[in-house]
Amino acid sequence: MNVQELTKAVPLLSPYKWYGKVTRVIGLTIESKGPQASIGDLCYIIVGKVEKVKVRAEVVGFRDEYVLLMPLNGTMEISPGSLVEATGKPLEIKVGSGLIGSVINGCGELLTNEELPKGLTSFPTDNNPPNPLLRPRINEKMSLGVRAIDALFTVGKGQRIGIFAGSGVGKSTLLSMLVKNSAADVNVIALIGERGREVKDFIERDLGEEGLRKTVLVVATSDQPALMRIKGAMTATAVAEYFRNQGLDVNLMMDSVTRFAMAQREIGLAIGEPPTSKGYTPSVFAMLPKLLERSGTDSKGSITAFYTVLVDGDDMNEPIADAVRGILDGHLVLDRKLANKGQFPAINVLKSVSRVMNEIVDDEHRAAAETLRSYLSTYVENEDLINIGAYKKGSSNEIDEAISMYPNVISFIKQTTIEVTPVEQSIQRLVEEFGRGGR
Repeated sequence: MNVQELTKAVPLLSPYKWYGKVTRVIGLTIESKGPQASIGDLCYIIVGKVEKVKVRAEVVGFRDEYVLLMPLNGTMEISPGSLVEATGKPLEIKVGSGLIGSVINGCGELLTNEELPKGLTSFPTDNNPPNPLLRPRINEKMSLGVRAIDALFTVGKGQRIGIFAGSGVGKSTLLSMLVKNSAADVNVIALIGERGREVKDFIERDLGEEGLRKTVLVVATSDQPALMRIKGAMTATAVAEYFRNQGLDVNLMMDSVTRFAMAQREIGLAIGEPPTSKGYTPSVFAMLPKLLERSGTDSKGSITAFYTVLVDGDDMNEPIADAVRGILDGHLVLDRKLANKGQFPAINVLKSVSRVMNEIVDDEHRAAAETLRSYLSTYVENEDLINIGAYKKGSSNEIDEAISMYPNVISFIKQTTIEVTPVEQSIQRLVEEFGRGGR
């Protein structure tokens, strides 16, 4: 801060520290008499009989004259009468280029328990989305290196895409391909509610040394309190916003939004919100757009975002999937049947869509993509007849052409994890094989 900023801040400083006392703990919620605080403020609960320790907690609500808090690190050692110290401000993290290549928790601390690098800047975790009138339109392609996405669902810089799938269909593998192959300046990955075992696997097997070199990884595992999982998503978005403010093109990947919603549901139920759709509280559906709208373009840079959504029993119409699909700029559906056939990435081309693609591709590219979809659609509609031998060659020119082109379609969509295809090369192959000149 410069001298002028410090001078302006002086009148806002309070000469007092506000304290309260814990009255009771019910489940995840801590109730205290005081201190004077606002929703979202960070507080410290002072615990320990011999050595005093400060437990971080956040104000999540009020009941009569009592303050409702939720801890970021668990409720151990908190007892009636424990002092609650107000900080008067929400959680802030330290961000900067020195953070690239690091693994941090939801509070912005290194998971290695080391000190943060020098030269980082304080940055709030809960920010408002950019003004919609100040958002530049998306008009430039983002090369992701995954042929099926680059050619059939071309993603623009600043676009927000959902990856919808059940468990074990290849979401993490697809994310790792996007991280290693994309043309973004910086990657920010949030692992929200993941198993602890999978974090090391993702870093060493999926991400690798090359991927980690230009990545900030934010981890909030499933064993951590609900509030820490919420903070993991908020912190990752804040890190991406910081780099966007520097004029960079950022890839933000969050796995998964569903577990973020589940964490918010835990908090909502604990403070007395009524459950609505499938047990989700109203605050969940208020928080989702607030989180997801923070990514995208602004006047300085862009955040191209990929959010994975777990769909129970592959039900694409469950409440969270439905809400997220309505907010984002497109979705990729990973199909278990395709994964079982060995087709990876298991993207169901006919159920996926990019709402920005038509704005950023030329007519030749668009026509070739529609032709490929047409071949695939015709084949899938008649697949049962073809497989049992009930279809006779020559009955339909359209079906005959779809059958002859089907191997080319599958060959185009399938891609190994070590294969990298730049966006222009993917488009060129699509036009050559499925454009007017290629038929």
